[in-house]
Amino acid sequence: MNKQLLQICALTFIIHIIGTLACSVRIASIRTRRIAVSLALFSILILLVRTSNSFLGPFFSPTFAKRMETGIDQHVAASILLVDFHWLLLSASLATVLGAILIPTFQRAFCRAVEHFQVDRSVPKLLLHAVFKGGLSYLKTSASLPKPENVTGLGEKSGVSVSMTAMNVIATALWTVGVFASLYAGVLDPSVRVTSSTLSSIINGGATIMMAVFIDPHLSGMTDDAIEGKIEESQFRRAVVWLVGSRLAGTLIAQFLLVPSAVVIVGVARLL
Repeated sequence: MNKQLLQICALTFIIHIIGTLACSVRIASIRTRRIAVSLALFSILILLVRTSNSFLGPFFSPTFAKRMETGIDQHVAASILLVDFHWLLLSASLATVLGAILIPTFQRAFCRAVEHFQVDRSVPKLLLHAVFKGGLSYLKTSASLPKPENVTGLGEKSGVSVSMTAMNVIATALWTVGVFASLYAGVLDPSVRVTSSTLSSIINGGATIMMAVFIDPHLSGMTDDAIEGKIEESQFRRAVVWLVGSRLAGTLIAQFLLVPSAVVIVGVARLL
């Protein structure tokens, strides 16, 4: 793995770990009983993650274009370049695993962030406090590992249906693979390389709609139910565990969707 690919893996890792940690905000909203403020912080994180993912293509295109052009000139098989993309998808899975382990720690940190935001009501001030006024040191004192019962109790009622879990798997898989598939499509057919690199929205668009229309509102409703006492906090935590687990499954399934998604993008690029 060369330096350029390692840097791209690192950025992909950061995007996916933030996306996983965003689940902590929903737990924090139950703990603090401040839904609106927690939703504001959650929206910022989700906007950051989903926007960053959509910019992966334009940001990484010059790097991958150089690698692809070199491969084409040297008649390197597409399977060799495919390994690079599998490394990127693996970094997304590893980030999800680490994010799941860090959720209890960041949940406590987000609770404190919600309290500070309620006082200052300014995101820039909140960021300054986190960096310069002991916010980072608080992570050390609030560090905690996931409780075993949150995993062993997955067989109990969680409030997340099988269909919703499956939808989250599919949405995460498509969202994870979309940008990489558009880049790999340029390897499969160099004649439509430029067009293919702009078509990641074909894959990502459906995933984003599924998340925004079905998954996010369902979790928001469960958050309200937990705050109103209609469901127990332990049940909500199990729901979060299920969704994080399905997110991990989605990043793993993305490995198998890379080539089919790239083929679809090539087909659309040829029609344009």
